[in-house]
Amino acid sequence: TGKIIMKNNQSAFVKILGDTPYIKVLDFLLSEGRVLDYSLTDISKHTGVAWSTLHVVWPGFEQLGIVVKTRTIGRSKLYRINEENPLVQILIKSDFLLSKFMVDVKRGKINPNNDMINIEFKKLGEIMS
Repeated sequence: TGKIIMKNNQSAFVKILGDTPYIKVLDFLLSEGRVLDYSLTDISKHTGVAWSTLHVVWPGFEQLGIVVKTRTIGRSKLYRINEENPLVQILIKSDFLLSKFMVDVKRGKINPNNDMINIEFKKLGEIMS
């Protein structure tokens, strides 16, 4: 899927945003959920998020329209990420930019302690608040 995996098999998305169940599931959906559809059981297995925890965070994905149900096989509902959702489009672009940033840092093209980067992040924070 072209996702950049960092140390400990963490993507840049998870490494930067945090190793929480919500972020791990979102990361999986952004990479794998764009190609195939998955049941909640499969998502739990692929992300390492406990089935019971997944059922706590999953309603948020549905309420925000991040996922769409694609079909039902037996009793299993299958889902994929909703690429038509504007929020998902932002998340896809953000995922790409975070991965690119981490690769550029690793290659020495960007100094993560650079004042200009900190200024840009501060501006972004002000815009978002």
